[in-house]
Amino acid sequence: MKVKMIKTAAFVKCACVIGLFTSAVTSTIVSAKNVSDSIVAEQREALDKNTQGKGFGPQSPRDIDQNYGTNLRRFGMAPNRSELNLCNIHFHKNAEHKGGEFTTYAGNGDGKGHNTGYVYDGKLSAAQLKPVEGNVCATKTGSLKVGDTLAVHFVYSSAKVNPGPTLGACLADNTMNPALRVEGQIIVLANDKHAINFAQLANVEQVNGYYQAPNIPTNTGIPVEYLGSTTGPAYNEKASPLQVSWSVRPQVAVVDINSVGNWCNENVFNEDHAHGVRNLVLNPKLLSPTSQ
Repeated sequence: MKVKMIKTAAFVKCACVIGLFTSAVTSTIVSAKNVSDSIVAEQREALDKNTQGKGFGPQSPRDIDQNYGTNLRRFGMAPNRSELNLCNIHFHKNAEHKGGEFTTYAGNGDGKGHNTGYVYDGKLSAAQLKPVEGNVCATKTGSLKVGDTLAVHFVYSSAKVNPGPTLGACLADNTMNPALRVEGQIIVLANDKHAINFAQLANVEQVNGYYQAPNIPTNTGIPVEYLGSTTGPAYNEKASPLQVSWSVRPQVAVVDINSVGNWCNENVFNEDHAHGVRNLVLNPKLLSPTSQ
């Protein structure tokens, strides 16, 4: 199989590794439709069945407050991001991981990754929750709103690559098995020009010969590190085969919603919307121990 065929068929397929606010001024997500618990249970059962005895490595996302995991597949933790190339930045609507300051379940959603996952447990002020005009990073399923929770994934690769669209940008023809690392930062969107500017958060520079996102927050808690996989709702019923070292920060950063909209209008990654969410992986046989 040619290298380019592998890149598009295998790696890019793994890409996406995706409200109303209340009078109590809490940050919430309300989904129009939720599938029944039985649908999610069936998806988890299918995942367990399709992976049993197949030798798949540990999966993502997970509860970062729990350190259990009995998956026997082991691979080396990717180097520190300072020794890797930042190759992609994207975000999911709602956190795929659970834990820290994002343990509130958004609901089952549509069963396809929309309106599910976990949201910020805290509160924004009434001023921060004031709606903004226009559509922000809109898709056919809607646009982002103040109070929305996003999971920002900064993807790094050991390959000699440049930042670009999709996770395919993280693979080079001459490096078919790069070490992959994802730095995860959960954010909540606020109508607040004094909040973090997303363009600054997602700024990319070359540092010591590597592409970096130097403004990833350092004040949102000690990251939980573990061995896992790529994510996204395409893997609700099957395993992701790619090996990823994760670092997920437990605290949430407040970001100006208008800056997110501006970033969606133009960025090197061609990202213009929030991606869907994979079901939380619960089976210990599909989880590795965390660094806790």
